[in-house]
Amino acid sequence: MKTRILKIDRHNPDKGKMRAAASVIRRGGIVVFPTETVYGIGTNALSAEAARKIYKVKGRPSDNPLIVHASDMKMASKIGIFPKRYYKIVESLWPGPITFVVKARKTVPLEVTGGLKTVALRIPEHRVALELIRESGVPIAAPSANISKKPSATNAGHAMAYFSGKVDVIIDSGAASIGIESTILNLGTFTILRPGAFPAERIAAAFGRKPIIGVAASGIADADRASAPGMKYRHYSPDTPLFLYTGAPSGLAGSMAGIKGSIAFVGSDESCRILRGRCRTIRLGSRKRPGEIARNLFDGLIKLDAVGARFAVIESFSEKGIGLGIMNRIRKAANHTQFSTAAQLKKLAARLPEAGVRTAGRKGQERRDAASGML
Repeated sequence: MKTRILKIDRHNPDKGKMRAAASVIRRGGIVVFPTETVYGIGTNALSAEAARKIYKVKGRPSDNPLIVHASDMKMASKIGIFPKRYYKIVESLWPGPITFVVKARKTVPLEVTGGLKTVALRIPEHRVALELIRESGVPIAAPSANISKKPSATNAGHAMAYFSGKVDVIIDSGAASIGIESTILNLGTFTILRPGAFPAERIAAAFGRKPIIGVAASGIADADRASAPGMKYRHYSPDTPLFLYTGAPSGLAGSMAGIKGSIAFVGSDESCRILRGRCRTIRLGSRKRPGEIARNLFDGLIKLDAVGARFAVIESFSEKGIGLGIMNRIRKAANHTQFSTAAQLKKLAARLPEAGVRTAGRKGQERRDAASGML
């Protein structure tokens, strides 16, 4: 398959290019497109056959639901049934980086809902995405644009590396402004199923009640059932083994001292300055600006595999605001493997191949499995 790349200005989308991309959606083809959170890989949400293509291209488990993107509340209401008491609140929060799980209407294929009676819905706050949906005339089922388990694409370059030759169209509209996926809120149970770009604090303020946040949402553990994207299966993982440092920033250098082999570090500008000259570093931005950390997180994880390190360490961040979503992604990327002392890191490193030996893909995954566990 030849993939067509369409460069479209996010502020002034070219009508001809938008019509071309929309025609692909209508006929059940696959278009990778930008949103404010991350890039999505989308198709006609009303077609079971088209939805199956998304699962196949991504290598995504069939019980992992897809998020359906609508252009307005009228379209969204044809897909899902919103509780009357929340309708006006939902309407006020869209478009935006929040997804609501509601009862699905019969028009939604089970292939889109992962076999569930609920559907995950959102209206993106990105002009190109909205124009694509409107021009298509159908809602678009679109999970994040990545190969299953890998970091999500936040620019067209990432998307091309994942899907060139596998999808019909990739729209290039520059980097996503937020960098992590939308928050998912089940309106029936009022539970955050996946934290993200819309903080729990804002949800509480908008609805007048605090949402429930379970262990799966925090990223401490995976859910037994995928009632929403990002819950049950490992996500966001680079091939390079990644360990989460949970200690104080002041103890970071000491905890990494004495480890043999090539090590990389992914973290804040402040911590990277401390570790300068000791290992390869990938900067995510200032710890004082969590939005910057979120925006650069997936790009940093994708760049990590080009470093060629035996393993990498990533630091933890405050879980206030968007930080909860950041830590959800980091814990999953590290396969819930963490340490806080030099002794614990040495034990984790000892389970890996000798320094200089590094494989990718399936072998890299098997190595992470062997090293998994909380210390």
